[in-house]
Amino acid sequence: MSNPADPCPKSAVSHGVGLAGLAGLGLWTLVARHYGMDGPNAGFAAVVACGVPMLLWSLLVDRVHRNASTGIDWNAPPRPWRTVLDVSLVKIAGLWATWLAIAVFYCIARWYWSGDYRFSMNLFMGAAPWLVAASVPYVIWLDRRLIEPRDASYAFGQWVIGGNADRTEVAHHARAWAVKGFFLAFMVSIVPGNFAGVVAWRVEDAFSHPVALASFLIAIMFMIDVCMATVGYMLTMKPLDSHIRTANPLLAGWVAALICYPPFVLMGNGGPLDYHAGGAEWDVWTQGHGVLQWLLGGWLVLLTGIYAWATVAFGLRFSNLTHRGILTHGPYRWTRHPAYLSKNLFWWFSALPFLSLSGSLTDMVRNCALLGVTNAVYYWRAKTEEAHLGTDADYRAYSDWMERNGMVPRFFRRVAGRTSAGAAQPAE
Repeated sequence: MSNPADPCPKSAVSHGVGLAGLAGLGLWTLVARHYGMDGPNAGFAAVVACGVPMLLWSLLVDRVHRNASTGIDWNAPPRPWRTVLDVSLVKIAGLWATWLAIAVFYCIARWYWSGDYRFSMNLFMGAAPWLVAASVPYVIWLDRRLIEPRDASYAFGQWVIGGNADRTEVAHHARAWAVKGFFLAFMVSIVPGNFAGVVAWRVEDAFSHPVALASFLIAIMFMIDVCMATVGYMLTMKPLDSHIRTANPLLAGWVAALICYPPFVLMGNGGPLDYHAGGAEWDVWTQGHGVLQWLLGGWLVLLTGIYAWATVAFGLRFSNLTHRGILTHGPYRWTRHPAYLSKNLFWWFSALPFLSLSGSLTDMVRNCALLGVTNAVYYWRAKTEEAHLGTDADYRAYSDWMERNGMVPRFFRRVAGRTSAGAAQPAE
């Protein structure tokens, strides 16, 4: 319950933008289900159907382009294009060099040319000529309106052409685009499968059994998460106030994040942190127990719903390893890391690692220990994110408010026998 005397700091994103994207995605999913469109292109169309309403809401309702954090002064007349051309050409050179470096990385990394990643590469190759052509007028148009066009992109362009570049800004540009290049390819690659997984379900099958219903609803939540997150990586733009303020400069933050994603993932099948050896998923252990299936399936749906809600709350700004504005609404009023918390709880209740098909105590201990290590990785990720975002006064204000008012921090303080951070009392 909120405390009127201690209001939560304002969120950088409104509720409406995420709900608008959710409505667009839902409408397209119904159309695709009706016409049986479950191919890769229909999947990517879901991203567009999700992104366009969010973009329109952001501009027409939230008017994010008017935010001071965009760095754009819409009240001043645009500069003559000739006065910014030198700066713009340097930025275009840096942008093209960035894209070239990402393309070379894609060529070197063989995993991008097989499996689901192939769809990403085909899409990027088709979009590349259009992006290159559009980048010239876009950069010039933006530079005419930016209060200070000599930003990180300009510094990187100066470094590319051998000029006197601010190395701090160069590093910021490189980190930001490394995040976008790595994660966008992954997100695009998993969109078709997640979308097809929802469209292919028959309603009569989904409602035939509590396990089937839970699986169907969980598939919907994951589709929402993937589509919304992909929009976030695509629409990283200053006029939308969704640009990257800073990318995490901590090596520990990058290591903690990358080991959770292909090809570096450690928790996958056969990986060193695979916690499924000799085990089975929840549906196996609940066979023949209808009430238990309803209860456990409902709990897993709820956890997945919180996970998807945490992504929806980002609106246009979802991204790993970056600061793109501080969220304080939705599930972020309960805890600083609702996605991590719900995801890790989901794994415990879906995998049930303390049970083994073979009855092997070794498998039970191993699986519980490895899932515990996986949880520790996400705790590590959370702490590196807090260290990064802690350089922003808005995040520090939010973090302090959360310690005082957040449902999850208060719960753990109560468990630990504390009434406030750092103030101990006898357990009740």
